[in-house]
Amino acid sequence: MKSSSKKIFNHLLIIALTFFLQINAQNETWLFKLPDNILPKDRICFALYTVHENTLKLTAQFNPIKNYEPFEASLQIKENGEWINKAKAEIIYPGYTAPFRIENWDDTKAYEYRVVHNNTAFYEGTIQKNPILKDEIVLAAFTCNSIYPKYGGDIQRNDIVENMKKLKPDVLFFSGDQVYDHSEHYLYWLKFGRDFGDIIRNTPTICLPDDHDIGQANLWGAGGKKGTARNGESGGYYMPVEYVKEVERAQTSHLPDPYDATPIEQGIGVYYTDLKWGGISFAILEDRKFKTGLEGYIKNGEDYFAEVTYANIDDRPYNVKDATLLGKRQLKFLEEWTTDWEDAEMKSVLSQTIFAMGNTHSGKYDKPIGLDFDTNGWPQTKRDMALATIRKSFSCMVAGDQHLGTVIHHGINDWNDAGYSFCTPSIANFWLRWWSPQEEGKNRVNGAPTYTGEFLDGFKNKITMHATANPTIQHKKGGGKLTTTAAGFGIVRFNKNNREITFECWPRNVDITNPTSKQYEGWPITISQLDNYKITNGYELPRFKMSKENQVLTVMNQTTNELILSLRVNGKVYQPKTHLKGAFKVIIGEGENKSSFTVEAATKNNKTIKVLIK
Repeated sequence: MKSSSKKIFNHLLIIALTFFLQINAQNETWLFKLPDNILPKDRICFALYTVHENTLKLTAQFNPIKNYEPFEASLQIKENGEWINKAKAEIIYPGYTAPFRIENWDDTKAYEYRVVHNNTAFYEGTIQKNPILKDEIVLAAFTCNSIYPKYGGDIQRNDIVENMKKLKPDVLFFSGDQVYDHSEHYLYWLKFGRDFGDIIRNTPTICLPDDHDIGQANLWGAGGKKGTARNGESGGYYMPVEYVKEVERAQTSHLPDPYDATPIEQGIGVYYTDLKWGGISFAILEDRKFKTGLEGYIKNGEDYFAEVTYANIDDRPYNVKDATLLGKRQLKFLEEWTTDWEDAEMKSVLSQTIFAMGNTHSGKYDKPIGLDFDTNGWPQTKRDMALATIRKSFSCMVAGDQHLGTVIHHGINDWNDAGYSFCTPSIANFWLRWWSPQEEGKNRVNGAPTYTGEFLDGFKNKITMHATANPTIQHKKGGGKLTTTAAGFGIVRFNKNNREITFECWPRNVDITNPTSKQYEGWPITISQLDNYKITNGYELPRFKMSKENQVLTVMNQTTNELILSLRVNGKVYQPKTHLKGAFKVIIGEGENKSSFTVEAATKNNKTIKVLIK
């Protein structure tokens, strides 16, 4: 097709598609509308909060403020049976959000709170006490909250809410696509709050806005530049800056303060940070925001390089060394976070998507996909760099986005030498993905399905697939229509006593407290904290025997001062391993009470060093 004819065809296609969407929208029941008669007493829709290092941050989300109602709200805490004013906040427009902040928060107790507007509207909940004394900390994880009824979006969320009320998780994690309407974030964000408000009002909640939240089909943020394509392929942000800011303010202003709040291009803010809660330190990443766009790498003008959609494509031309993934700022953050073990026993990294291409088919079961650049399997070099940094803290990774539940053990130089990731299934979604490799996995567990084991993903990244929640045969034949099949949510249990992590993958519409209810095939999966950085063929440092248990141990390269690893030891004895020979510095202890040792790595090291902890 000639270029001019192609442009005319594309123009007519856009007109036809627009007409179809307009007609379809008139008939779709999913179009959520605010009632016209919202009363003044119902001005407050919901609230999100976190507590981190004795700072409470809470964002109240309001329905539209009408007439001459005040653009100010109060946060009250119940003390000795009485409501006491603790903070005031302006209601920010656009978006009608009121961000509150209270320093020197006492997290050793639970407190009832309420947001008050005009002494007419009251919204109540509970700020939980820090569960630092609990042996097991529970994270409930969700992703991809579709609104389209013929693909499952009209199905109520009551089953999820009721399960959470029974489970009482310590943290809620929504990894992205809380909102699927690409022009009405505010409207459908209110719907999200109405659907999940009964659990988020009483539980610390983490939200990561993803591509659909900010009005795009995909997001390669490219450091915040202005995007020219709403499908995201140009890189950058397509929607007006104020739209993007409103989305991030609504979904993330209650998170702990950013590590480095310097805005990116167009004045778009950042929110990557960490949250310490219950003795678990969570690194909260923005893995889309700095990632390189496809133009100039994978896309030439208006067209994809055609072969990227072919199965079994050679990935080497697309292993772009100068492309960006997390960016220097977030890698620096992860390095510093790795050695910060104050009030933390275990660590985990939360991101929007996983650091691998965990699917072989996308959209239709009979259409294998060659390379999926939407995943963090690309760019490969920067993917390896991110995993090499994350594993230093022995962190597992939790994410969403892929519409397919998976547990993957990542590899860099060798299989399984980096951390585990858990991608949770979608709440509801249309676009289905499958993991259905042509060959059987290598070195899989006896009796395990053939789709498990060691593989190279589409980008030739080393991955070990432990479980996948593929859609059913019926839906494979249907080509993608989804009700709640292949949908669900994830539960991550951090056992601090034995330093084990358990991944649970639950389908929709089951009672998870019922002993007869079953998870997706392959789950639950339990790993050791130490499995997130396994060195099989490496070198040993001396065994360190400490006079007190649970000390922080950090290893640095003596020559380059590079951070090798850091963890809070479980018990009194630990023997580190390294990938390379040479001299290393081992630092044991916290604060001013630290001891330092210079030691050599050896193939077999029988030396024991006793460490007196004051």
